[in-house]
Amino acid sequence: MRPVFWSPYMSQRSILLGYVRLLLVYLFVAALVALSQPTPVLLVVGGILVVSGEAIRLWSAGHLVKSVKLITSGPYAFSQNPLYLGRLVILTGLGLAARMDWHLNLIALGIGYMIFFFYYMPRKLRVEGDRLASLHGAAFEAYRKEVPILFPTLRRYRGDDTPWSFELMLYNQEPFVATGLVLLLGLLAWKGLR
Repeated sequence: MRPVFWSPYMSQRSILLGYVRLLLVYLFVAALVALSQPTPVLLVVGGILVVSGEAIRLWSAGHLVKSVKLITSGPYAFSQNPLYLGRLVILTGLGLAARMDWHLNLIALGIGYMIFFFYYMPRKLRVEGDRLASLHGAAFEAYRKEVPILFPTLRRYRGDDTPWSFELMLYNQEPFVATGLVLLLGLLAWKGLR
């Protein structure tokens, strides 16, 4: 089975670094959950954000054909990176739901934002932007000029109208992410309600 972050254009080094980053994310989330002392209100607020973020990701994954064609349908008509937007919303929800003494969860959330905005997004934009520009040329440049990088616009890009695909969503392995998030929210709820 290919890794979630796989692309046919990735080097072995990139795949290995992807596994390392994924392991670090899992360890970070495990520590956050293990040390958390959730409250019902924060669980509900955080849970709504997590579910909303995953809904964005499910919608996005049902449109995504990595690197093969320029995707401008569905959420990609409003944001160049809806999967990353969903990830950011999920991070926010988990950071709020996993309340800790001395607001350590908010400090962890701040660290997560710094990593997301100052390492993850710039790296992704550089690597993916270069790859998409070389594969799709002028079409990508026109898309890049009109569609925001992360936070969506209300104006739809006049691109492709390809419908959402359940098969693509499965192919992009988003059900694994959704299952993990359900388990995390369940664990947080168990900790908060006992």
